[in-house]
Amino acid sequence: MSTTTASRIERRPFASLGHADHGWLNARHHFSFANYYDPARMGWGAIRVWNDDEIGPRAGFPPHPHSDMEIITYVRTGAITHQDSLGNKGRTEAGDVQVMSAGTGIRHAEYNLEDETTTLFQIWVIPRSVGGSPSWGAKPFPNGDRAGKLVVLASGHDEDKEALRIRADARLLGGTIKAGESVIYESAEGRHLYLVPATGRIEIDGQVFEARDGAAIIGGAPITITAVEDSEIVLVDSE
Repeated sequence: MSTTTASRIERRPFASLGHADHGWLNARHHFSFANYYDPARMGWGAIRVWNDDEIGPRAGFPPHPHSDMEIITYVRTGAITHQDSLGNKGRTEAGDVQVMSAGTGIRHAEYNLEDETTTLFQIWVIPRSVGGSPSWGAKPFPNGDRAGKLVVLASGHDEDKEALRIRADARLLGGTIKAGESVIYESAEGRHLYLVPATGRIEIDGQVFEARDGAAIIGGAPITITAVEDSEIVLVDSE
């Protein structure tokens, strides 16, 4: 049975997202999280959380625990400094990515030690299976390598050898598209895609999405992403 474009691509305007302003943290939630609850937005495929966070200077998340979740941080502006109970430490800058496999359990802290606000997407993906040793990793991804195309930044698939490893049937992709240019993304039947333009303005198969809107997309047919303005795209393709 065929699915029309209108029924397989749902726009979730930025203004409709859950919102929590804690002073040091101004957060928007694409899915139910903390005090924001929407039974229609409990997740999308294996994607459980997509938070759009603005973290004030010299502030952040103190040490806290996680288990059985793949946590991806895509830094949009500024930088985030990570420290965890395994002894890992690292600073991830704008455009770069860090991943944490919580496994059987890990405690971590994430601080903005900069003198400017840091903005990032925090994305949680349900792992293929529970347990396993926790781990953390980070990697720089030069913006020039993503010009005019979508590049796999984190993946649970062996063929994505240059990507950070996660333990989920999912991929995180990023790209920059100049105004008037398009990229086509193909996915298999049954996949769940979630796409957010971090900056700019785009059309997906003719439907307009403003910066930081969400697009929940049912896979199985190619989508055409066209930049109306210069745009930075973040996409997760999950089971």
